[in-house]
Amino acid sequence: MKIAGIVAEYNPFHNGHEAHIEATRAALGADTGIICCMSGDFVQRGEAAQWSKFARAEAAARCGADLVFELPAPWSLSSAEGFARGAVGLLDALGVVDYLSFGSESKSVEPLERAAEALLDPAVDAAIKAELATGESYAAVRERVLERFIGPDARVVETPNNILAVEYIKALYEERSRIRPLAVERTGADHDRPGTGRIRSAAEIRTLTAAGKPVAPFMPRAANAVLERERQQGRGPVFMRSLESALLSRLRMLTLADFAALPDASEGLENRLLAAMEEPTLDGVLAAAKSKRYALSRLRRMCMCACLGIRAGMNELAPPYARLLAVGGRGRELLRMIEGRSRVPVITKSAAGRKLPREAREVFELNAAARDLFVLGCPTQAERRGGSDWRASPAIIAPEDGLRR
Repeated sequence: MKIAGIVAEYNPFHNGHEAHIEATRAALGADTGIICCMSGDFVQRGEAAQWSKFARAEAAARCGADLVFELPAPWSLSSAEGFARGAVGLLDALGVVDYLSFGSESKSVEPLERAAEALLDPAVDAAIKAELATGESYAAVRERVLERFIGPDARVVETPNNILAVEYIKALYEERSRIRPLAVERTGADHDRPGTGRIRSAAEIRTLTAAGKPVAPFMPRAANAVLERERQQGRGPVFMRSLESALLSRLRMLTLADFAALPDASEGLENRLLAAMEEPTLDGVLAAAKSKRYALSRLRRMCMCACLGIRAGMNELAPPYARLLAVGGRGRELLRMIEGRSRVPVITKSAAGRKLPREAREVFELNAAARDLFVLGCPTQAERRGGSDWRASPAIIAPEDGLRR
């Protein structure tokens, strides 16, 4: 049996995600095990997920994933490079993953590999750093420099899924991992764009959800049922506007030194953020701090890291543990394979987080505190109790319960 790893946010799990899992099995064999590394309650956009990590993981386990592990906040709230490094590092540490399957706008993995190899070349890195001094964005400089070194293949970094794919491959190289990359061509709606048909982007589904419009046609039946249950019990959806007062309160208590200690704080960006804290809304803070050089996503991540106590350097290495969020069809079999092979502790019961070594325990406790902030956005007051991360157990789906159709 082959085992494929998938890195995802599943915010929420939709038909395109199901198609990705099915395409992975079509490429590698129907009995392929699927292990997902999924962002927790806060995602790479620098925002809260609309649905809790437990609900999103359960939805994935009911729709084809065998195991779902959490990518802790210092990595899920990171740049594409840090996000990929954390996810690939965690999957590699499990000791059983053969392939890393990812969605891509490219039909072939070769140009992605050439771009990844180039970006690891010290000469390319030096050229990018030199041209950043002009004040242009990193994305524009990276593509221009890459084109000088690898020609037309540089265009793979124009699209968001390819950008992440290149970072995944870079991380595989840096880890010296035995895991092989598998590119699955992305179909349906473009990333962050409205679409047509049954496959829509997660961004469009979140927008429809926020507007109170139906999204069931764009999600597998089992995934939609999980989210409807969460809605009825008042656990979601969670919107950033519900958390705004709590976030602004935390941000306004911080000092210049606190902002300077954040990931991605450089070139005086901490001063811009501190000055922007006078604004009455979070969007106002971001608009006041933004410049041509700094993307909004970077600023959102920095603000969320500031609220959660994430400091620069926390994500330099791979996650120090693997916390299990959900078990699907063949999950128990895969867990038995992981036992004895994993280079990091596998956490199946939250209480075990208190027994981790100090640095790993610090990350686990940070994620538990992030959960306490996240639940403040739950529609029902009773669901906003603190400490829920310490009481939660993985969702365990019996094979007969995970039928999608």
